[in-house]
Amino acid sequence: MIVHRSPLPDVDIPDITVTAHVLRWADRVPDRPALIDGPTGRTYTYGQLAMMIGSFAGGLAARGLGPGDTIALMAPNIPEYAVAFHGAAVAGVAVSTINPTYTAEEVRFQLRDSGAVMLITIAMFVDVAREAAEGTAVQDIVVIGEAPEGTLPVTALLGEPISQVAVDTSEHIVVLPYSSGTTGFPKGVMLTHRNLVANLCQIEPGLAVEEGEVALAVLPFFHIYGMQVLMNGLLAQGITIVTLPRFDLEQALGIIQDQRVTRFFAVPPIVLALAKHPVVDSYDLSSLKQVFSGAAPLSAELALEAGARIGCEVVQGYGMTEMSPVSHLTPQGHFKAGTSGVTVPNAECRIVDPVTGEDQPVGGEGELWVRGPMVMKGYLNNPEATAATIDADGWLHTGDVGFIDVDGHLTVVDRVKELIKVKGFQVAPAELEALLLTHPAVADAAVIGVPDDEAGELPRAFVVLKPGQELAAADITDFTRQHVATYKVVHDVVFTEAIPKSPSGKILRRMLRDQGA
Repeated sequence: MIVHRSPLPDVDIPDITVTAHVLRWADRVPDRPALIDGPTGRTYTYGQLAMMIGSFAGGLAARGLGPGDTIALMAPNIPEYAVAFHGAAVAGVAVSTINPTYTAEEVRFQLRDSGAVMLITIAMFVDVAREAAEGTAVQDIVVIGEAPEGTLPVTALLGEPISQVAVDTSEHIVVLPYSSGTTGFPKGVMLTHRNLVANLCQIEPGLAVEEGEVALAVLPFFHIYGMQVLMNGLLAQGITIVTLPRFDLEQALGIIQDQRVTRFFAVPPIVLALAKHPVVDSYDLSSLKQVFSGAAPLSAELALEAGARIGCEVVQGYGMTEMSPVSHLTPQGHFKAGTSGVTVPNAECRIVDPVTGEDQPVGGEGELWVRGPMVMKGYLNNPEATAATIDADGWLHTGDVGFIDVDGHLTVVDRVKELIKVKGFQVAPAELEALLLTHPAVADAAVIGVPDDEAGELPRAFVVLKPGQELAAADITDFTRQHVATYKVVHDVVFTEAIPKSPSGKILRRMLRDQGA
């Protein structure tokens, strides 16, 4: 066995809840802005944030919610997101974070699977929330801001503040984000307090943020990257976070200029805009110390081009929801174009040939396996998927192919898994294939990812029509648009006579890639 370890020294991981770790600056700097709403300037100081979290927890407890219960949180990046997330954590309630751009049926699937008894959202998404909640365990729809009739204002949940409800930090599930894993339909990823705290401690020396810094949070908090690296990770460092509910390039650039933002966390399409869009030259971005890209591979050429244009390092990391999420990152000053950085402290990784099962030495390509305290407890109600992802020795099989060089840097070169990454979001081919097969004119279907300069990848559907049926590509696009979030919609359709499959019925996606090239 060839085990690759971090060049960074191990760190101490305290046995505390994630909220205790995140709010460790609240007593030291109670008047420092913790969260600022970018569009309105609405601000919570660290002291106010801690007070609101305790009050939200008290309100949940007063309604009888506690360990064993789950609530869902479907909202954009606003300061109150952290209040609801950590208020639930203090009350011992698990939070399932939901993408607010989902359709009602996508939301309903997650509500049912997670067993959520409450859904917290904003007025904009109430109609979807109401439709999605039908036939689920959700009893209350709670609205941040002005609450439409038939919903509860979030202020009605605020109660007498309480302290942290006693939980086993190694076992208690604090958050249930949903991930497609290496294949298949979305699954609830069971992350404990220990998982989250461990990863926050693991990324701290690599990020090396300093007191007084300001960060811009445009990446969604419902996604593990935004949730952990931005919201929790930066609050745990006493940083001021400016939130944006949706990404708008000019608005983001204006905030960087006006708030003197030092850290900008991005995904490759945002880095592409920084490198190419002419409007970038109209703003003063000299305050930026680093742009950190994640969620999808970033090419060396694009990182160098963007970095040269804006005058700071553009680095990247690697992770998965199942790893809370970071297993590799680029420490400041150790930029190596095209790589995802080095293994985080307290973690180990192996590069394993997916065919022979043999470990690969430095420079050898294979599937990345990772082990460490940040690896999930498992998938909710899905022991089979858990066993397929985490082996008996605790190694998480990532499904990504890469190599580790002589400096300990990881480069991801290919994907064993079938997932498509669209602007950093996971799109499971199986989910789209199952949807397409519900169309009355479709006999068979398969979906692959194809490269795209802006999105990274986009889904391409190969469709076999039933005899006598006629459809245009636009019909398939319109059909998918009715059922899935925008980034999953299929715009690229290839009609074919048959889907190539193995004798066991498995779709031969490599043949489809060759066919569609």
